[in-house]
Order: sequence, then structure tokens, then C-alpha cells
Amino acid sequence: MKYIALIYSDPAAAPAFTSPEFGAFMASYRTANERYAKDGVLVIGEALKSTSTATTLRVRGGKAETMDGPFVESKEQLGGFYVFDCDNLDEALKYAALIPAAQHGAVEVRPIEDYGR
Repeated sequence: MKYIALIYSDPAAAPAFTSPEFGAFMASYRTANERYAKDGVLVIGEALKSTSTATTLRVRGGKAETMDGPFVESKEQLGGFYVFDCDNLDEALKYAALIPAAQHGAVEVRPIEDYGR
């Protein structure tokens, strides 16, 4: 079963790019990525650009409407994701707990629907 781990955090709570703590923070991500690869559970994982680069699209009455930015106003922003291939939710949660942003934000873990593919 594949699970997506959506990484939400408040950018103000994470170590700043120019801070001494940032290197250690990124090293934690490298350590987690190495573990995922070693254990064979990593399908894909990516960081996302800032929400200031987002465009939200809706189709209403057959017409596409767009607006700049994310749809929901919140301090916490979707900053990245991983897709894990795990036997069950408990295993997916074990790997999600290794995501460094979980220490100052939240990680939402959901099974990915298969639809018989």
C-alpha cells in the first residue's frame, strides 16, 4: 500500500536558510532519506516552493478561474511530501515520524487510492 506524507509547517518556526541550525536541519532530511532508501519504502519525495508561488484553480460552470496563492489561509503551509510503499499505516507512521519538520509542524499521512491500476 502506498501512503503520502504531507509535510505542513510554519515557515517562521523552521530554521532560517541563513542560520547555523539550517545545516543540521537539512542533514536530518538526508539521514531520513538514506533510511527510506535503505529500507526500500521511498517512492518519491519532494520539497515545494513557497506558497507565494502557488496558483489555485477552480472550474465553475465550465469556466476555469484562477487566483494567486493557496486556497486556505493558515500559518502552516504544505511544504513538501513523501510517498512511501509500506505494509500498513503503522509502518508509514514510523517513517513519517523521521521527517524533521514534524518537530515543529505536522505530517498528515494518508493511504493513496489504487482504483485497480
